[in-house]
Amino acid sequence: MIGPHDPDGPEIATAAVAERVSSWNLPNALTVLRILLVPLFGWLLLSGGGEDVGLRWWALVVFLVAIGTDWVDGHLARKHALITSFGKLMDPIADKALIGMALIGLSLLSLLPWWVTVVILVREVAITLMRFVVIRRGVIPASRGGKLKTVLQSIGIAVVLAPLGGVVDAIGVWVMYAAAVVTVVTGVDYVRQAFARPSSRS
Repeated sequence: MIGPHDPDGPEIATAAVAERVSSWNLPNALTVLRILLVPLFGWLLLSGGGEDVGLRWWALVVFLVAIGTDWVDGHLARKHALITSFGKLMDPIADKALIGMALIGLSLLSLLPWWVTVVILVREVAITLMRFVVIRRGVIPASRGGKLKTVLQSIGIAVVLAPLGGVVDAIGVWVMYAAAVVTVVTGVDYVRQAFARPSSRS
């Protein structure tokens, strides 16, 4: 998800500004809520081996609510200048935890090929870690590819989560194939941009 603290998105506040803003604010509360929703989402998805249609629908609802909190907390943080060091750390962690739980859960239920899950998660973790290594080279602005990756992942997961079966499941899986491809391409582009930039300390 592209937010004010996403590795694929712009870093809006400087560290000094972030330190002056209290961590006790609504955007951070929504980030914490998103983290707390992850285990609930995982339980709803995996209970009964994914065969309980009612629980699958509830898993989809929780997933959509969690995605909604990501959009809302990012919007509020930007609009009201509530970007904090806590948010900069926890927002991407919350995003990766939610997407990771969804991908692993769907693969455990044999609803999504494991290679898709591995490709996406390896890229997300690698880029998140690399961000801390190359941050001295300056901020890399959000790309259309990064936003497309986020949209495809969210839509694909939501469609596969819906216990409709048949053609709907197939469509969701193909969307996830596209998401995996875009995820790799944007990851390579991020690395290229990061190391093409001269260090801001030089």
